[in-house]
Amino acid sequence: MTELEAGRAQALVPVRSGAVLRRYRDVLIALIAFAVLASLPLFTGSKALLDFVIRCSAYGLFATSLNLLVGYTGLTSFGHGMFFGLGAYSFGLIMQKLGVPIPVAFVAALAITAVFATVIGAICVRLKEIYFAFVTLAFQMLIHSTILSWASFTGGDQGLRGGIPRPVFLGIDLSNHVHLYVTSCALLILGLLAMRQIAQSPFGYTLRMIRDNAARASFLGIDVWRAKLTVFVLAALFASMGGMVMALFVSGAYPEFAYWTISGEGIFINMLGGVSTFLGPMVGTVLLLLLNDTVTRFTEYHGIVLGVVILFFALGLRKGLLDFVAEWLWDRRDAGKGR
Repeated sequence: MTELEAGRAQALVPVRSGAVLRRYRDVLIALIAFAVLASLPLFTGSKALLDFVIRCSAYGLFATSLNLLVGYTGLTSFGHGMFFGLGAYSFGLIMQKLGVPIPVAFVAALAITAVFATVIGAICVRLKEIYFAFVTLAFQMLIHSTILSWASFTGGDQGLRGGIPRPVFLGIDLSNHVHLYVTSCALLILGLLAMRQIAQSPFGYTLRMIRDNAARASFLGIDVWRAKLTVFVLAALFASMGGMVMALFVSGAYPEFAYWTISGEGIFINMLGGVSTFLGPMVGTVLLLLLNDTVTRFTEYHGIVLGVVILFFALGLRKGLLDFVAEWLWDRRDAGKGR
């Protein structure tokens, strides 16, 4: 090893050590978060609160996966909800038709989603900006129309009826509400941890480079099309996980899961929470579900209220809530250093 190579190796040691420390820190935070969520049934008997957390798990996985495209890669998808619905229907149909163990159905549903995402993504990621957004929306409308028209297989506009079988596996009985709650929390934490590792990996920083300047990234030797397709498929898999959690929660699947409004809610969630911080979509998920649950109790004009909230964030804060808080904390810290 030459002296120059030795110097470079020594310079990389702090970087690698920092990455390892961040990875361990993220795992520790994930374990603490899961312990807190899993212990919640010990301190409260509120079924409504547990149901709220399960819904947050489903939509949180979906919204955070969308942010891999929007926030990290600069790909605004208007059709990301198709993978939420695809996961729900694939899982539900496999359980109803084949009666396999739940983990097998889970993996099979992810495999089906991966195939669809690869085919759709190979077409869409070649397009730019608004064309990408609307072609993904077109594919979502196609899948939604297929669900409605293939009534003999999907149940049509009535959805999958008859419930989803829940055979016991590894001592876990998902027909038990607490078991379902803990499993949903586990899937949420595992999904968030995996997406965090993706975002903080060299691949994640490659996505940021593509977002900021795709032409320059290509000039530096990065296969932009392959990177975009990879993150498109990964985002689809995590959205599919959210759909499966929702399918277990409602014990079925419905055409609304693959309708364009689901994608709209995902965009709205990211607007509420923020796209510049990793946990922004989770904050937005909690805010949106709280708004929906609260507003609908007092008025039937919840759409107007949500519209006002959108205007407040778009014109007032001009960023998501967590983005605003993070920027405020950074400004305070910088001001403190300058004194």
